Amino acid sequence: MNRNVLLLAFCQGMFLTNNVTFIAINGLMGLALAPVGWMATLPVMGYVVGAALSAPVVARLQRAHGRKRSFQIGLVVAILAAALCAYAAHSRQFWLLVAATLVAGFYSANASLYRFAGPELAPAAFKERAISLVLAGGIIGAFIGPNLASATRLAAGEPFVGSYLALIPVALAGLAALSFIRFPEHQAPAPGASSGRSVAELARQPVFLVAVAAGALGYGVMNLLMAATPIAMQQCQHPFERAALVLEWHVLGMFVPGFFTGHLIKRFGALPVMGVGAGLNLLCVAVALSGVDLMQFLVALAVLGVGWNFLFTGATTLFTEAYRPEEKNKAQGAMDTCVFATMAVTSFSSGALVTTQGWTWLNLGSLVPIGLVTGALLWLAWVRRRSPPGAPAAR
Repeated sequence: MNRNVLLLAFCQGMFLTNNVTFIAINGLMGLALAPVGWMATLPVMGYVVGAALSAPVVARLQRAHGRKRSFQIGLVVAILAAALCAYAAHSRQFWLLVAATLVAGFYSANASLYRFAGPELAPAAFKERAISLVLAGGIIGAFIGPNLASATRLAAGEPFVGSYLALIPVALAGLAALSFIRFPEHQAPAPGASSGRSVAELARQPVFLVAVAAGALGYGVMNLLMAATPIAMQQCQHPFERAALVLEWHVLGMFVPGFFTGHLIKRFGALPVMGVGAGLNLLCVAVALSGVDLMQFLVALAVLGVGWNFLFTGATTLFTEAYRPEEKNKAQGAMDTCVFATMAVTSFSSGALVTTQGWTWLNLGSLVPIGLVTGALLWLAWVRRRSPPGAPAAR
């Protein structure tokens, strides 16, 4: 892999540092400030709703001005949003905190496209590995995010104000790394130029439907359980430092496989790897239902992370088969809109379920989307077996 891909992986690490810190503290800050307990994860939900609303805007921005300019704007917004979150925590304004995380979603919508930019910086034969390696950059966030949240929790004299402020230099580091990346020269489309098939036409392809469903539901299950974990552990009398440790192992599970997931996809194909990911999600639920000791939280969340990696890396790779170069922005924007919309629902549901129904029912409820993903993978495998190679149905 070349220097550009490695720098983009570093940017992914800074993005995940932001994400993991948000996950670690937003639910707890929401629980402290929300008018009622079931609203605790609304700041988490605000982040992904903001991303869902921003995804179509980001797609148009990248089509008009290119990857690099859009990514830079996203990081500037991240800096402003982190400062606004810190002020909301300091002034103890719950709805301002929700609004600030909504703004931060614009950064998330930009940075989520790092994984698609990776293959554009590497030879075509290394597409799978470039996607996998960029996602593996999240390992940086696995180490920095939870420890940053824990170390700065009271740094400003008030809960988590310092944690939000610490995200400003994190975004600045990403902005500095991005300035050294050489993206392919961007050519703005000429007025009236064709942008290829419509999203509705693209969505009629089985590969499009399954890749989007697996990516969205796989991310949704991960988010459902991850967002609720700090609250569930607090309910079970575990200190915040233990919740930070569990999140650290979870994010390691999400991104350490990135060093070899691309090789597995190259050798066995995306669908088998995604099937293993769905199986690991089932194993996570089984471990979570076995008890609420620290080790059960830690193992369940680590397994959940690996399952997410297999599903999401596989879905991203599979999705690259669903569009032509001129269609990439609209197609990628459509996929991420679905992913973030699903995450918005699960972010809200996680807080409502864990505070009203408990950890057990939250895990049992996650079996529904896991079953849907498994069914979708089996359906696409069946469609491909019945179709001649290269036929539209096979794709």
